[in-house]
Amino acid sequence: MGALLWLLIPLVAGIAASVWAWGTGRRNPSPPDHDTWEDLGRYQRLRTVLSTNGHGARW
Repeated sequence: MGALLWLLIPLVAGIAASVWAWGTGRRNPSPPDHDTWEDLGRYQRLRTVLSTNGHGARW
């Protein structure tokens, strides 16, 4: 019976960790995560504006 108790301890710890991870997980993404393609487009526009080569240079 003592050997089974040693197997029960990691099982309970694993279940507790799973419940904690599920409870603290993000249910709804924050606003920047809603549309990845829009974020990519915004990044590309910013990169174009800040680039120093050719037509993208503003300064």
